[in-house]
Amino acid sequence: MFAGCSHVTSPFRIGGKWTPKIIRCLETGPRRFGELEVPLRGITPKVLTETLRSMERDGLVTRTDHGGIPPRVEYELSALGRTLLAPMAACCAWAAAHLPELMEAREEHEAPIPAPDAPGH
Repeated sequence: MFAGCSHVTSPFRIGGKWTPKIIRCLETGPRRFGELEVPLRGITPKVLTETLRSMERDGLVTRTDHGGIPPRVEYELSALGRTLLAPMAACCAWAAAHLPELMEAREEHEAPIPAPDAPGH
């Protein structure tokens, strides 16, 4: 086990479905909630809100309320959140380099198991 990481509580939340996608969406700069919904097709407003709150709590995202009517809130990667861009890029490069092997392993794993010959044949 790594120092500071137990099997019960890990400080890392980037393994979820939406967090890495949100990080990528915020890579180029701040965005409003509605601007995040467009590239994140399929995410519900509730899940987006919960994920952004978790990311904010963990210091990965900053939330800036500009006030006004209607309210204008922007989300942006914090300095800490930006440190995840390089490891995420490395993971993407690894996946691109090894995708054929990965797909082959999956196909082999999911291939039907041949029935054993009946005894006495």
